[in-house]
Amino acid sequence: MSALTPREIVEELNKHIIGQDEAKRKVAIALRNRWRRQQLPEDLRDEVAPKNIIMIGPTGVGKTEIARRLSKLADAPFIKVEASKFTEVGYVGRDCESMIRDLCEVSINLIREEMQETMRPKAEENAEKRLMDILLPPQPQKKTTPEYVFNPNDPSSGDEGPAKNLVDSSQDAEAKTREILLKKLQAGDMEEREVDVTVKESGTTPMMQVFSNSGMEEMGINLQEMLGKMAPQKSKRKKVTVAEARKIFEQEELAELIDMDAVVPQAIERVEASGIVFLDEIDKIAGRSGGNQGSDVSREGVQRDILPIVEGSTVMTKYGPVKTDHILFIAAGAFHVSKVSDLIPELQGRFPIRVELQALLSEDFGRILREPKSSLIKQYTALLETEGVTLTIEDAVIDALAEICERVNAESENIGARRLHTIMEYLLEELSYEAPERKGDSIQITPEHVKERLSGIVEDQDLTKYVL
Repeated sequence: MSALTPREIVEELNKHIIGQDEAKRKVAIALRNRWRRQQLPEDLRDEVAPKNIIMIGPTGVGKTEIARRLSKLADAPFIKVEASKFTEVGYVGRDCESMIRDLCEVSINLIREEMQETMRPKAEENAEKRLMDILLPPQPQKKTTPEYVFNPNDPSSGDEGPAKNLVDSSQDAEAKTREILLKKLQAGDMEEREVDVTVKESGTTPMMQVFSNSGMEEMGINLQEMLGKMAPQKSKRKKVTVAEARKIFEQEELAELIDMDAVVPQAIERVEASGIVFLDEIDKIAGRSGGNQGSDVSREGVQRDILPIVEGSTVMTKYGPVKTDHILFIAAGAFHVSKVSDLIPELQGRFPIRVELQALLSEDFGRILREPKSSLIKQYTALLETEGVTLTIEDAVIDALAEICERVNAESENIGARRLHTIMEYLLEELSYEAPERKGDSIQITPEHVKERLSGIVEDQDLTKYVL
C-alpha cells in the first residue's frame, strides 16, 4: 500500500492535472486513509468504513484523469469502470458484480508481478543454465575400465588412480570451456547467435475463447483454463537468437517458480483491504427529474444492483468469495441532464463525500498547454522532431489558443480540455502532413498563423449545429 502523504499525492497529481485542488485534496485524503486503516488494531480496523467520494463536473475537466493518475500512485488494486456498461439482471449487459471480479484479476496480476520481481534473479540464473546447456551440451560420463597392475613396492598399484586422473582432466577442460563461454554470454557477446529451443504451444482454441467470454465467468467457472488443462500440451522446435531464447526461458522459469496457491489468498486480501473502484458516468444511470417512465426504470434497476456492492456484500469469483465492505468507491459524472438527487436515496447515502469540479477558463487552458510533464505542446514538438522538424511555439500563441478554446466551448458544446486536442490538431494539420518533406526545417508558430488557420473555425462555430 502506498505510504505517500496527502500533500505528496497532490503534488504528484499537480504534475499532470491543472486546477481542481479541492477534488485532489479529497482523493488524496481517501487514498491516505487506506494506509491509515492498515495501521490500526484488527478489532478497530474492521469498524472503519471507507468514505466514498462522488465527483461532479462537466466533461473534460479532469475527473477521469485524476482517477487514472491515482491508479499509478496507489500500490493497490484499482479499476475504472463505466456505470453505463451495466444493466440490471435479465437485460443485455454486464452483471454489476463483474467489476469486483475484474478487480480481483487486477489484484492477481499485481501480486504476480511483485512475486516475479522477487523471483527474477533466480529465474535469470536458471535461464542462463539452460542456455549454457544448449550452447555447450554436457558431455555424457564415459565408463572407463582401468588397468590393474600389481606392484608390491607401490601401495597405490591396483587402484583406479590413472583412469580417475584421465576423467578429472577431461572434466577440468570442460569446466574451463564452460567458464569462458559463460563470461561471453554474460558480457552479451553471443546475443545474435542462433540456437534451437523447444517452446510450449498454447492449447487454447478460438472455440474455447467464444465459450469463456459468453458469461460463464459469472458462475465462477474459467472454462478456458479448464479446457486448456485438459488439452495435451504441445511443443515445437524453433530457431531463435540467444537474446530471444533468454526471454523465453526466463518467462518459463518465472511461471514455474511462482506458486499460484500463494498468490490467490494475498490477492483477495489486497482487494478486500485496499481495493479502489472508480465508477465513471454514474449520472447516466440516474433517473431524470419528472417521472419514472421508460428507460428510467432500467436505470433504477442498475442502481439497486450496484447498491449492495457499495454497501458491502460478498461477491463470488473464480478465486473464492470477496467481501466488498472496505473497498473504496469513487464515482464521477457530469450531471448536466440529471442531478445527484436523482440517484436513489440509498445509493446517495453511500457516497458521503461530494466535490464539484470547476469548468475550465482560458487561464486554465493556458496552464494545461504549458505546465504538465506531457503537455500537448511538448507532445507535438516531440512528434515532429522524429521527422527532423524543429517546432517552436511562441508564448503569445498559447494565450491565443487558450482564448479560442474558451470561446468555442462557450458558444458550442463545452467539452473542456478535450477541445485543445481539436484545436491543436487543426492548427498543425498542414505541418504534420508536410513534415516528411520538410526535414531539417525550423518552424515557428506565430499569432498571425493562429489567426489564419483558426479564424474560420471560430466564426462558423454557430453553424456546426445545422451541418451534418
